[in-house]
Amino acid sequence: MTQLENEIQRIKLEVVSMWTLVESQLNKSRTALLNSDRDLAREIVLKEKRVNAFEIKLDRDCEDIFALYCPVAIDLRFLLAVLKINNNLERIGDIAEGIAKYIIESTSPYDNTLLAKTEVIKMYDDSIKILADTRIAFEKEDTILARSIFKRDEVLDVINNNAINKISDCIREDITVLPDALYVMSIIRKLERVGDQSKNIAEEIIFYIEAKVLKHQKENLEK
Repeated sequence: MTQLENEIQRIKLEVVSMWTLVESQLNKSRTALLNSDRDLAREIVLKEKRVNAFEIKLDRDCEDIFALYCPVAIDLRFLLAVLKINNNLERIGDIAEGIAKYIIESTSPYDNTLLAKTEVIKMYDDSIKILADTRIAFEKEDTILARSIFKRDEVLDVINNNAINKISDCIREDITVLPDALYVMSIIRKLERVGDQSKNIAEEIIFYIEAKVLKHQKENLEK
């Protein structure tokens, strides 16, 4: 392997390490929500600093490779994609931290009926699986798997779109769930953005492997 190939491989391993950490943050926020575990939520907030450190290091490492090796073709596309993937992963880390803060702020466990009716746990499970599959697509350079993310993100959009009506029904049935309902609405909005960020990542995977830019090309995303 050439020195550039070694550097590209090192960057790929760094991205996967960051990805794994972000997945862990999202998984832990789900557990903290279900168990009303404030200590676990505080751990998520503290670990967000590690996610931020990963982002800064990856940006700098990519900049160094640009300066030293002047990469072209697929190596150039890979590095450009990594810069955007890095940013999207950091945002998902922020989302996990934001949900953790809601859990810390809440004074009691979340109402189980509210969680069930709004499908927030299903949304969590789908978000986590989508994020994991984008990582697998990245590691295996699997554009078929990457393309599957676009359709699966629509499931999150549907839950998000239905959330207001379902939460309104819950409040009408029991006004005491109002504080929880406001938090759950915010959590749903954040999880919908996990889907958006994962979709962005899938686009970047396809870009670097196939040299196809999918941004703003809705007809391609729906194929």
